[in-house]
Amino acid sequence: MPEKAFQDLWPELFTQCFRCGRNNEHSLQIKSFWDGDDTICTWKPKKIYEAGMGILCVGILSTVIDCHCVNTAIAARYKAEGRELGSILFIPYVGGTINVKHIKTIFIKDPIVLRAKIKEMKDRKTIISCSVFSGKNECAKAEVIAIKA
Repeated sequence: MPEKAFQDLWPELFTQCFRCGRNNEHSLQIKSFWDGDDTICTWKPKKIYEAGMGILCVGILSTVIDCHCVNTAIAARYKAEGRELGSILFIPYVGGTINVKHIKTIFIKDPIVLRAKIKEMKDRKTIISCSVFSGKNECAKAEVIAIKA
């Protein structure tokens, strides 16, 4: 049986999220998975996320990065506590800050791959680094601070 995405394991209360809600037909449907100690998310932009000339809207890219990194923080906290993902009591996090550096233009015709890793985890604050790839090209780097709610 294939591994379930983090977002598919969270309680029903969180399934309407704009970014990743599995029960929200308008969500971005972001799915994050463990890849060793890091996490990975492959996401295919739709035409509606175009900024013009086939280029992915920067705001949408930032939203995808933030979602993947916040879900990485949640999954990492479960792992640090030796708990199964999605087990009760749920460990909620929210985005605190996001710093995105754009390196190359991202076009909506191709899927993007986000690779995130935990840089630091404290009591309530987790710092996550993320690289965004289109094909073999690294197109953006980000650092997200997620706060345990």
